[in-house]
Amino acid sequence: MSRPHVLQIGMDPDVIDFAPWPGQSAEALRGRIHKAHDELRDAGFDVTSCLLSDDAASAETSVRKTLASQSFDVIEIGSGLRTSHDYTLIFELVVNTVMACQTGVRLCFNDSPETTLDAVRRGVRR
Repeated sequence: MSRPHVLQIGMDPDVIDFAPWPGQSAEALRGRIHKAHDELRDAGFDVTSCLLSDDAASAETSVRKTLASQSFDVIEIGSGLRTSHDYTLIFELVVNTVMACQTGVRLCFNDSPETTLDAVRRGVRR
């Protein structure tokens, strides 16, 4: 039996302004994301990551290219992309691109990298 394939879509930590979150940094967020990927793999999932720039056209192109490379069982869209007013346009483009390119794929949403495994488990339930 093949392992469920997960696509994680989120903002590249290098483009995020961490000023509202003292003590957080791109390096720290990358570490948390890496740990979430390890947890997913350990739980039996294959993981592909798609980190986006803060340019909407470039972000949409990245998502299209990733979706063209293979199909996914579930797509997790990170909380940083969904909850920041700065990225509303990018979030909208991502959702519409996912729906156009992989009709019927299940979406799931985390609250942070630490809740990614739970979100993906919810997403793969049929």
